[in-house]
Order: sequence, then structure tokens, then C-alpha cells
Amino acid sequence: MKVTINDVAKLAGVSMKTVSRVINKEPSVRKKTFDIVMDAVKELNYQPNLAARNLAGTSSFTVGLVYDNPNAYYVIDMQNGVLSRCKEEGYELVIHPCSYTDSQMEEEFITMIKRSRLAGLVLTPPLSEHSKITNLLDELKIHYVRVLSGRPTDDDQDTCIYVNDYKAAYEITTHLLKHGHTNIGFICGDKEHKSTSERLEGYKAALVDFDTPLNAAFLYDGKYSFESGVEGAKALLKDNNELAITAILGGNDEVAAGALFASRLMGIQIPEQLSITGFEDSPFSRQTWPKLTTAHQANDVISQHAARLLFTKTRGARNQDKEIITSFTPSVVIRESSGPKQ
Repeated sequence: MKVTINDVAKLAGVSMKTVSRVINKEPSVRKKTFDIVMDAVKELNYQPNLAARNLAGTSSFTVGLVYDNPNAYYVIDMQNGVLSRCKEEGYELVIHPCSYTDSQMEEEFITMIKRSRLAGLVLTPPLSEHSKITNLLDELKIHYVRVLSGRPTDDDQDTCIYVNDYKAAYEITTHLLKHGHTNIGFICGDKEHKSTSERLEGYKAALVDFDTPLNAAFLYDGKYSFESGVEGAKALLKDNNELAITAILGGNDEVAAGALFASRLMGIQIPEQLSITGFEDSPFSRQTWPKLTTAHQANDVISQHAARLLFTKTRGARNQDKEIITSFTPSVVIRESSGPKQ
């Protein structure tokens, strides 16, 4: 027979209300009582009915992950990270794709929040970067945490998990500069993503620090897609590379993979004649030949900490999680697609 909350209460020697308070992780529960009840929960393998919990009281045990990102690998990693934390905390997860350009976006948000009775939201780029969304959530009094491309000096650190794309792009560009590359092309991602401007600024800063002039002809306005990498590489390397570009930095790994594909079609040897680097360390970076030098971005870990920060907000200041990391810097992973200038 299915184990009930009454069974847990009998084994632990407490009331059903106390079991409920422990399962809901209310701050007023003493540690000794909490441990006794959780031992009983584990012994009986009790599984709380989340739907019933949501219906039984005013508290919600459902959070949402909202995204508008063309990169499926990014979305999956973010989803897995938030979901793993939800399982530990006893929450359900609602995953909702959304277009930030949709004129009905605000109404869509309101409908989703009311229908799912959300306790809070994790917002990913570019949705997390738009004030009209956060203003709406503030009006609705909904807790939220934003995953943002930015540096720790930015405001609103109590509601944000920052990814320092600027520093990572600086380090990748420095890697290329130290290998003798001075003519470095950059295929940018979507303009609506703050990560695009952050990565571009990191690229520019490295050029300045190495006394290397910036050539506007080395920049290509693209999208975060394989096709954009192909088109960007063809544009930068046209007419047998009249710009004398010896390295290309892709806005992400899909872009870099596209640039590598286009270079192969043009008969260019990688990395002997052209070094190519990506960003994010997605499966794309390991599926090419040669494998891509990139910046490892632990999206599953980032989203775990975003969820942890969200749960501290839904439960109040008395339950602050001291181990939350709010700023991440992607680390450079050097592989076979980059090397010294020949």
C-alpha cells in the first residue's frame, strides 16, 4: 500500500502537521525534529504528493524556467540544473519557451503564472535582460532570479547569477594573441543577447592590452547559429583572405563549427593556416575535427545556483543559502583547432 503522511507521523512520533512543516522546510522546525521526521521519510520511502501540497494551502511548490534561446544544448543544461535542485527541495518544475519579441508576451507571462501557481521563476537570456519582464514580475509580486551575462560590478546582485563572458572572451583572445595572431576575426552572435556585447568587449580589451589595432573589417554581425558561422567565415575569408586573417573567434561553438566547416570547403587547413575558437564548450565543440578551443560554461551548475537563490527568496531571509555562487567565469579549454601563427 502507498505510504501516507500519517504513516510517517506515527513512525516519527509526531503530528501530521509537524511532518508537513518538515517536508515544506519551514524555518521554525527544530533540527532534532527535522532529523527524526526525515529519517522516517527515508525509511518508509515516502513521496509527498506535490499536487496535493499545492492545492492544500497558500504556498506553491512549483517554479518555472523560462527561456528564449536558439541553442538546444544550453536549454537542456539549464533545465537539468534547475530540475536537480527542484528534486532536492521537493518542488515541481514548469518549463516554458517564450519569445521576447512577441507583442503578447506580458499576457502570456500572467497566464502562465496564474495557471501554474508559480512560487517563482528562473529567467534566462535574453528574457532576463529586459526590464519590462522584471517590472511585470515585481508588480505581480513573483519571486525571480535572472541568469545574466555581466560582471559582478553590475547592480541587483541579490537577484542575479552572473556569467562573466567579458573575461572569458578576453582570455580566449589573449590565447590567440600569445600565439602570434594579430588579425583576428570575430563572428558575433545575436545583438539582442547581452553576451554578444560582453564577448565583443572582452575581445576588444585584449587587443588593446596587446597594442593590437582593432580593424572593423574583422567583425561580422551574425547570429548564434551554425549557418551564421558558415556565412561569417566566407565573408571574412573571401578572395583568398585579402584581410590576412589568421584566426577567428566564434560567438559560440555553433558559430565556430560553422566557420570551421566553411574553412574546410575553402581548402584552409586548421590550425596550420587558420585558428578557430568557440565559446560555451557545448557538444558542438567536441563533434568537430579538429575539436574546438572554447570557453567552458557550466550551464547546469549555473542553473543549480540560480534555483538555490530562488528558493532562498521563496522561503525568506532566515533560510539564506551561504554556499550560493553568484558569479561564474567560463574557463578556456585549449584543443586542436587553435595553434601558433605560421
